[in-house]
Amino acid sequence: MSRRSVLIVEDEPIVAEACNRVLAAEGFRVEVADNGRSGKLKIEEKVYDVVIIDLRMPVLDGRQLLEYIRESHPGTLERVIMTSGEIIGEDATDYIAFCGRPFLRKPFSPKELREVVRKVLIED
Repeated sequence: MSRRSVLIVEDEPIVAEACNRVLAAEGFRVEVADNGRSGKLKIEEKVYDVVIIDLRMPVLDGRQLLEYIRESHPGTLERVIMTSGEIIGEDATDYIAFCGRPFLRKPFSPKELREVVRKVLIED
């Protein structure tokens, strides 16, 4: 059986590397994209078991990437986890509720990351 794959779309190298270490230790094949455009290109090339997307990024933000997934790769939508370290205002809170995807507020612990990834995989 092949290992499950995770795409981390995160512009903060420290956060991306921490997620990579935690998930690789759990046996996942992990790929990292440092902005939404890079993430979009990877999603066009491959199907991932889990996609973790930072809400605020340069080039193409998390909302734009999630809308692209919704329109072009709807089967991936149920495997998306959103993250953000920003102070979440009403607009972002409404958006997170609207998109209906699990949300991790940075900084999150390795345990929280593992739990939400497992939850997404079980629900899939």
